[in-house]
Amino acid sequence: MAVSVNKRALRILEGMLSEEDALGIKSFRSKCGATVIDCGVKAPGSCRAGIYVAEICLGGLASISLTLKAYGDLTLPAIEEAVDFPAIACMCSQYAGWRIAFKGFRGLGSGPARALALKPRKLFEKIGYRDSSDEAVLVLEADEYPPDEALAAIAEACHVDPKNLYVLVAPTNSVVGSIQVSCRVVETGIHRLDVLGFDVKRVEQGFGRCPVAPLHPDPTIMMGLANDALIYAGEVLLTVSFQDDSELASLVRKASSTTSPSYGKPFYEIYREAGFDFYRIDPRIFAPASITVLNRASGRVFRSGRVDAGLLANFWERYLS
Repeated sequence: MAVSVNKRALRILEGMLSEEDALGIKSFRSKCGATVIDCGVKAPGSCRAGIYVAEICLGGLASISLTLKAYGDLTLPAIEEAVDFPAIACMCSQYAGWRIAFKGFRGLGSGPARALALKPRKLFEKIGYRDSSDEAVLVLEADEYPPDEALAAIAEACHVDPKNLYVLVAPTNSVVGSIQVSCRVVETGIHRLDVLGFDVKRVEQGFGRCPVAPLHPDPTIMMGLANDALIYAGEVLLTVSFQDDSELASLVRKASSTTSPSYGKPFYEIYREAGFDFYRIDPRIFAPASITVLNRASGRVFRSGRVDAGLLANFWERYLS
């Protein structure tokens, strides 16, 4: 596919940089020449900045809006998104598949720059996509700015001059960070199908809705709240084209978070019980609360899972009261 996720994302970023004050963000040049955009480390960020950052993560291949939705007795802000070319937008751009580690700095990298660095390479080989761009845009989930040496290494991995590297930084427990995690709801559904062996190149459109978690000063608890939103209230609808309805039905039955033995616990507790090691967590919990798949080849619809507003409210009241 000829579309460039980095070039599309850069157009969105240029719009952000033209109204920094109104978006509550702040940009600066690093020593190596890379542009760093603070979206919540020291700058306050904003809801609109969160939408922009999520659209950048998706390579400019999605439209996203904020609304209000009732979850039992709770009325919460929620994102709604429509994603085109979901395998590229979600897996080859948005997926947080690049772990940035340099001395004391740690950050999770997502966004279009991954399609230049091919992080992780096997995923890009499977989907058959790589970008071609002289400019790279990366979104970092981190609570501090990346050091200059890390920025130079990122530019090198992307095969771009450091002055053509743009890195947006937002902690999980920031307005922008919370919104962009909720905007991963479609990606979560597609990733789950990928793990189950489905060819995600057959996904033609993705639609999602997910509440936005309230902010908490503790970043680990905040990560738990944000994941609770996806696991217990994230809703995904995918349009696919697939010839075997029985196989598709079997896959969809396994695709929601309700299939995990860990379902029913706050994600923070799941994470703590795993010794704060993501790799020890049952991977079946990393899925949306409900998933609906419309097979365009047959016209049939398959569903699994459910939104559990009661559990979500119970968990969030436990950590927010």
